[in-house]
Amino acid sequence: MEVLEIGLILMGLMFLFLGAGLWVALSLFAVGVIGLEFFTSAQTGPIIATTAWSGLASWSLAPLPLFIWMGEILFRSRLSEDMFTGLAPWLNKLPGRLLHVNILGCGIFAAVSGSSAATAATIGRMSIPELRKQGYADRLILGTLAGSGTLGLLIPPSIILIVYGVSAELSIARLFIAGILPGAMLIILFMGFVMIWATLNKDKMPPAGPDMGFMEKVRASGRLIPVIVLIASVIGSIYGGIATPTEAAAFGVVGALILSAISGSLNRASFIDGLMGATRTSCMIGFILAGAAVLTVTMGFTGIPRELAAWIAEMNLSPYALLAALTVFFIVLGCFLDGISVVVLTTSVILPMVQAAGIDLLWFGIYVVLVVEMSQTTPPVGFNLFVLQGLTGKNLFSIARASLPFFFLLLLAVLLITVFPEIATWLPQKMNG
Repeated sequence: MEVLEIGLILMGLMFLFLGAGLWVALSLFAVGVIGLEFFTSAQTGPIIATTAWSGLASWSLAPLPLFIWMGEILFRSRLSEDMFTGLAPWLNKLPGRLLHVNILGCGIFAAVSGSSAATAATIGRMSIPELRKQGYADRLILGTLAGSGTLGLLIPPSIILIVYGVSAELSIARLFIAGILPGAMLIILFMGFVMIWATLNKDKMPPAGPDMGFMEKVRASGRLIPVIVLIASVIGSIYGGIATPTEAAAFGVVGALILSAISGSLNRASFIDGLMGATRTSCMIGFILAGAAVLTVTMGFTGIPRELAAWIAEMNLSPYALLAALTVFFIVLGCFLDGISVVVLTTSVILPMVQAAGIDLLWFGIYVVLVVEMSQTTPPVGFNLFVLQGLTGKNLFSIARASLPFFFLLLLAVLLITVFPEIATWLPQKMNG
């Protein structure tokens, strides 16, 4: 049987299993086992056992459960309420005023949670009632939340960047640092759009709140500042070479526990809830990675990635043409799967093509995350849209319309890092130096 036919059969089985509601990890295992058993002469049992173990027994994965636990601890420490009271006084005079709380709040919480849906849900639960009460239009409230929630995938410490780094065998520390400038660029693009819209539509903006003195603002931000310092310390220790990602993650957990204790939100129940939440999430991701490792080996035995890479080479596609095709592919796939699943499903097939085209894998990781972010705001199954629908009860497509400008801003960000790849690669190069 031709390699192309085998590839189409395995792809069809994957969509069949996923469409039937089978877990992503089990779908990956099932397709891997079927491929090994029916299309190769390899010994299925020993290969699955050794591959699944090697897919999980990687020191690069050690920061994953620690960063997830750090996020779980801070999530239970009234961080979202602190963010609104801490950020609002500083943003009252900017065009767009409190709408920027959504953007900056999502940026800060993204560095804590690493999850797009969790970021949108947490900040939305806090900001939507308050912004509505003050007279802000639903369209921009929901749009800023849907767009800014995606920052959870990019701003370090990002869970999806750890997963990509393990899959592509890249330095997690360099990937984290590569995400800083693109993340900051997205925040600037989102805030710039809100400022322009507010300037052009002054009649639709509620009046500014009472002004506060500098020291009053500092006091209002008192509980938010330690969290920002903790996040900056974690990322700064990695960038400065003081700590490895694993050591920085352990430091982050200890710091989060101390802050939670000081704020009075740490007790036996919250500690156990945070620990169990981190355990469940880590096990889910580990299960998916083990399934992806089995499927990757199956792909290697069938020769599909090698044939695809050769086929791409024969087509003489320019790197830009390949990236344009992959952008459409990732957006469509991301409409139906979460970001982590998209990465582990595609790396075994996509990375050989990307390498054959001479594209830097570090840069490609940031590109993939940006494109997957776009898919989180597109119907019919954009995860962030469902989160906001659950919070507001509004029609899914009206929320999608509100998020459309932010979808195009994410597309602009993809174009910018494609034309100026240094946005993603400059900091890691400086880090090496």
